[in-house]
Amino acid sequence: MLKKILPNKILSLNSNIINILIFFLIIFLVIGLIYSLVISPPDYIQGDSVRIMYVHVPSSIISLGCFSFIGIASIFILIFKIRFISFITKSLAPIGCIFALISIVTGSLWGKPTWGVWWVWDARLTSMLILLIFYIAYIYTWKFINNFEKANKISSIIGIIGLINIPIIKYSVDWWNTLHQPSSLSLTSLPTIHYTMLIPLAIMFLGMLIYSLIIFLTGYKIEVMKFKLSKKKNLE
Repeated sequence: MLKKILPNKILSLNSNIINILIFFLIIFLVIGLIYSLVISPPDYIQGDSVRIMYVHVPSSIISLGCFSFIGIASIFILIFKIRFISFITKSLAPIGCIFALISIVTGSLWGKPTWGVWWVWDARLTSMLILLIFYIAYIYTWKFINNFEKANKISSIIGIIGLINIPIIKYSVDWWNTLHQPSSLSLTSLPTIHYTMLIPLAIMFLGMLIYSLIIFLTGYKIEVMKFKLSKKKNLE
């Protein structure tokens, strides 16, 4: 029953709520960009280059969040064989991959004026690059393996192995000496970032999260339709 109800719920959300999400996306992005680029103050050390943070940090959080879900969901896929979870993870992977790439690119742009170099094989940067590789491997497994069950199994294994990299990314600045600054945001303590920067950062994060939800709902619907068409074709 659960396998039938939840996919249908997601599909009904897809058709009913995307226009509302687009409305809120525009509002959050317009306010977020104005606040980030105009209203928020420059950093006393990094100057205006700190504004890259308003894209870099939300992108990093979303990419980590997407793969964390993919990795945990992959365990359930292998154990319980719940097919619709595969559609969810398959729809999330391109979103996480894009945001991982944005995180790396913006991190490089931020690193040049801050550290004096575009790239260093720093623990945080290297582990983030590894995350991008896991995303690419996951996506291309589905792309090149036509058999659903085989692609599902291999991609789930990739997701579970890649899950090991998530805490490495998170705690790399604590475990090793790195150029990357310690995290200013934590679930276990108060933010160390000033509210004049925290507010636009939160607005931009919400805007990107809404964008991710729109892309996910669209992608999920496409994946379900593709599966139904392929199943119908095999029956014929």
